[in-house]
Amino acid sequence: MLARCLARLEQLGVAATATTVLTVPGSLEIALCLQKMAQSGKFDALIAFGAVIRGETYHFEVVANESAAGLSSVQLETGVPIANGILTTDTEQQALQRAESKGGDCAEVAVEMANLLRALDNRP
Repeated sequence: MLARCLARLEQLGVAATATTVLTVPGSLEIALCLQKMAQSGKFDALIAFGAVIRGETYHFEVVANESAAGLSSVQLETGVPIANGILTTDTEQQALQRAESKGGDCAEVAVEMANLLRALDNRP
């Protein structure tokens, strides 16, 4: 996903020097790092990648729901758009299949939302 995302961002005119890639230990930790990044004022948009694959316990629902809620909360609180590329699937195979297009899709969402919000800010 990351490689496809970076390639698509470049195709969309985003310079490689304008991107920052961070890794976190798990999907629940993504929102906190994105919040810190959004609050810095240095980013026009953010993209979250991860995978939550269903197991045999209720933990899947907790992680899937809370990671999505965290992303929504951060973007509403900060006004910085976040493209959600955290996959929630039943199997690893499903995650691999969805990952093929998700990176590019998230790049497009991030650029489109950054441009849209910038246009709204400049509207008389």
